[in-house]
Amino acid sequence: MTRPFPSTERSLPIALLRARERVMGPIRGMLSKAGITEQQWRVLRVLEEEGPLDPTRIAELACLLLPSLTRILQKLDDKGLIHRRPDPEDRRKQIVQISPAGRELITANLPTAIKLNDRVREQLGPEKYETLLDLLNDLHRLPQE
Repeated sequence: MTRPFPSTERSLPIALLRARERVMGPIRGMLSKAGITEQQWRVLRVLEEEGPLDPTRIAELACLLLPSLTRILQKLDDKGLIHRRPDPEDRRKQIVQISPAGRELITANLPTAIKLNDRVREQLGPEKYETLLDLLNDLHRLPQE
């Protein structure tokens, strides 16, 4: 090999995974107490923020694969946290909407989520925190090859 791999300290995939675990660890505790998974939380947050959506769009916004989303939606439906209905324009498709119980779950847990987020912001400092978010969003918008 002519060029050695960068150290794991300078490896973007590993750095992203480490950062994700640092941020998500405390959030997992909150979600466990609420009785939902990280993926279910992301779906509920997307539906709360965006309104009723088709599953393909939910998968894109919640960073989930469509086959996984199908199972997640079923569990959320079983828990009464979402409602599904046929798309009026294409009855083969469905529209998913957060239910009042789903909104209550978000409302009940949002203060804790905000507090955990604020702790990270405080530890990094507001300027670094905003720069990190900007850089991560820039990375997300890069064209895929």
